[in-house]
Amino acid sequence: MSQILPILGQNLFSGLAIGGVYALVALGIVLIYRSTGVTNFAQGDMVMLGAFALFALSEKLEIPYGIAFFLALIIMGLVGYVFQLGVYYPLRNRTYLPIIIATIGAGIIFQNGMLYIFGSVPQKVRSIINVGGTGGLTFAGMFFDYQYIVILCVTILLVIVQNLFFEYSTLGKKMQATAQDKDMAQLLGIPVALMIAFTFIYSTLLGGLSGMLVAPIFFVTNRMGVTLGLKAFAASICGGFGDVRGAIIGGISIGIIEALGAAYISPVYKDAFPFLLLLIFLLFRPQGIFGEKVAEKA
Repeated sequence: MSQILPILGQNLFSGLAIGGVYALVALGIVLIYRSTGVTNFAQGDMVMLGAFALFALSEKLEIPYGIAFFLALIIMGLVGYVFQLGVYYPLRNRTYLPIIIATIGAGIIFQNGMLYIFGSVPQKVRSIINVGGTGGLTFAGMFFDYQYIVILCVTILLVIVQNLFFEYSTLGKKMQATAQDKDMAQLLGIPVALMIAFTFIYSTLLGGLSGMLVAPIFFVTNRMGVTLGLKAFAASICGGFGDVRGAIIGGISIGIIEALGAAYISPVYKDAFPFLLLLIFLLFRPQGIFGEKVAEKA
């Protein structure tokens, strides 16, 4: 009994931290969907690009970690702007299907581009914090990895800052108005194209930051964003597709279920547990936790 609680607590902690990463990626998917009505299937690849940007700057170019982290964020912001300019903007007046196909194509280009530049050998990025060479803290029989602590703290901070930004800043309110009704926002004088560009930049930053946070935990490869992106997509559906609260709750829930399933059932099926949860939601509550049920037409 004395060992059960520490193991459970440690698994819950790691599940919360990884769930926070899924929540950040899912949040990017939801924000783009709400502002454009299109699902960005390349959002997972933004995670991969962020991880490679940090790896190239900190490990290859040997730039000090803090500066490399900041520069990687700037690079991801530029990637977000170029992405919406080259993928979304030319197709903005078309139906959603060509844009979805374009995002899938862009994701494939990103994956093959990183494969060409960095090769197929998995790369490793050092942890943000490493005090005393232990890699973490031990408390009450539980080991807390420094990187997991950083991920959890950053996720909580970002959720708080985002709420404050959208509730109290003029730019945040304009972005919300654009997401709710682009035509009405345009009639009110809001520069809709600029707000959509900001949304793409912000969503790409969320994806890139997620990749930079998990880079010291996972090996950095050109395929790392695929699984993370699919799990984030599952999280957004379970939470209620298009709902910001749902993206956060869905991501954290999937992270916890994944960690507990791997610990108490089998680590072999670790990646299957999020999609099992998705299947349950699709069968019994397809609108998700916070989604509203839409009546079918006769």
